[in-house]
Amino acid sequence: MTTRDARSARKPGRASGLAALAGLMADETRAGFLLALLDGRAWTAGELARHAGVAPSTASEHLGRLVAGGLLTEERQGRHRYVRLADARVAQLVEELAAHVGPPSPELPRTLREFDAGSAMARGRTCYDHLAGRLGIALTDALTERGLLSQDTGFALTDAGLRWFATVGIDLDRSGRRPLTRACLDWTERRPHLAGIAGAALCRHALDARWCERIGSERAVRVTPEGEHRLAELLGIEATALH
Repeated sequence: MTTRDARSARKPGRASGLAALAGLMADETRAGFLLALLDGRAWTAGELARHAGVAPSTASEHLGRLVAGGLLTEERQGRHRYVRLADARVAQLVEELAAHVGPPSPELPRTLREFDAGSAMARGRTCYDHLAGRLGIALTDALTERGLLSQDTGFALTDAGLRWFATVGIDLDRSGRRPLTRACLDWTERRPHLAGIAGAALCRHALDARWCERIGSERAVRVTPEGEHRLAELLGIEATALH
């Protein structure tokens, strides 16, 4: 077999693998599950079924395919089956695909609740384990403007940025293989926000310190009065940028 023949023989395996991965996402119900799970939390099959408006048996079938395909991981506690995204790489893939598609087509919301939910998601939300929406962009811009984050050739914390995280008391655990910083394209703002270890640590601290709190049943978060005070004090972010 020639070198060209050998390369050709390998291609179908990779191509079929890519096609299988795309096929897992090429279903509106499964895609909806993946987007819902971008909040970083574990959901039960019943919760996801209600979220997607499908029967529990239908949800279970779809979730089984996503688990078998390596996109989700599951654990059982008593009668309940919990699922979550398999890891940060899956979350990155889903978010980047969503950003490629872009925001939903502009149309009038059918209810006031629908309008409020859409506004809240655009204002601030979690993107797996980091902050997104206008809140995520405001944080990223503030870190960059103060020389704490460099965007010259991708995202990178400066020495001053590393000191800032330490001073605030935000631990950056770099023991794993995950990058310290990563740019994640925001699908509502169409600009990159901070992800990676630093983005996850900042999000976790913001929630633990009650700078932000989750609202509703999806990924939306809002900045608390304490958060407004601390973000103004630490990064000079005006409250108007957070609403």
